[in-house]
Amino acid sequence: MKISVDLGPRSYDVVLDDGARHELEELVATRAPRAKAAVIVTSTSLTTQPWFDVTTGLRQSVLDVGEGEAVKSLANVEDLLERMAVLELSRDDVVVGVGGGAITDLAGFAAATYLRGVALIQVPTSLVGQVDAAIGGKTGVNLRAGKNLVGAFYQPLGVLCDFATLATLPERERLGGLGEVAKCWLLEGRAAAGLAEVSTHDLIAMAVHLKANIVANDEREGASRALLNYGHTLAHALEKVSFARDHNEIRHGEAVAIGLAFAARLARALGRVGDEEVRRHDEVIAALGLSTALGEHFPTSSLLEAMAHDKKAHHDLTFVLAGVAGFEVVAGVDPSVVGDVLEAFRGE
Repeated sequence: MKISVDLGPRSYDVVLDDGARHELEELVATRAPRAKAAVIVTSTSLTTQPWFDVTTGLRQSVLDVGEGEAVKSLANVEDLLERMAVLELSRDDVVVGVGGGAITDLAGFAAATYLRGVALIQVPTSLVGQVDAAIGGKTGVNLRAGKNLVGAFYQPLGVLCDFATLATLPERERLGGLGEVAKCWLLEGRAAAGLAEVSTHDLIAMAVHLKANIVANDEREGASRALLNYGHTLAHALEKVSFARDHNEIRHGEAVAIGLAFAARLARALGRVGDEEVRRHDEVIAALGLSTALGEHFPTSSLLEAMAHDKKAHHDLTFVLAGVAGFEVVAGVDPSVVGDVLEAFRGE
C-alpha cells in the first residue's frame, strides 16, 4: 500500500508493506539520481536483526548513533554531522534513517542541517516510527529544558514502513507505539468496539492516512496539524520529569496514553465534554492494552512546570481538547484546574 503526503513538488509516498525496505534502492535511484553515496543512520543492535539487509545501491556507510530517547541530543547531532563530513557526503547524496522514532528524528535533523539540507529517506522500524515519528517532516532533538525544543520541518523523499521489522520488536516497544495509534483512533471519533475488527497493519494504515491528510493541509503546524499533539502536553511533561531520572523509565507511547486519558478528564472539568467521552477514551486505551496510571513519583508541581514550558505553549498552559465542535487547541487553561484534575486523576 502507498499513501501519498501531498505537498506539491515535495510530495512523497509512505509505503506500507512486508519487505518495503527492499524498495530503498529504487527510491534512491528515482528521487536522488545524482547521489553517489549514502549514510545509513541506525544502531548496532538493529544491524544484527535478520531483516537488516538495507541497501541503497550506492557507496554506503552505516553510522551507529545508539538507541532510545537518549540519542536525541545536540552532542549526538554534532557527532553525526562530523562523521558525515569526514565521509565527504555531498549535497547530492542521501541520509537514510533506519530505526525507531528517536533515530529517525535524529537522522532527519542531521539531514536538514548538514550542508543546509541533503536528501533524506526514512525507514522506520518501530511501531511509533511507522505511525507517527518518521512521517510528516518533523525532526528534532531534546534539550534539558524539554523535548524536541530544537528541530526543523524537513520532508523526506519517501518513507518505507516494512511490517517485517515489527516482528522483532520487544513487547514494550510495540505497546508504546499503540499510544500514538490510540490518539489517531480517538481523533477520528471511533469507538473501542471497532478495534476488535482490525489488524495491526490496518491500525498503521489508519494512522498514516490521518497524518498524511493533516500534514498535506497544514505542513508547519499553523492550524489543524496541532491536533496531532493530542495527549502530548502531559506526555512531554511526563517524559521530561522521568528523563531526569532515567531515559528508560517511560516510553513515549506510554506517556501519550496517560496524556490522552488526562485530556479527556480536563475537557470534562472545563465543561467541554461529558462522562461518555471520558469512557470512550478509557475503553480505547484499555482495548489496546495500555495503562493510564499516574504514579506519585510524578509530582503535580513538577508536571505543571514542565507543561508550562512545552513547545506548544504560548507562555501559558495549552492543550488539545475535545469539545462539542470536535478537537481544538485551547490556550490559557487555569493551572489550578489542571492541578486539581491531575490530583483527581492520580487517585483513580
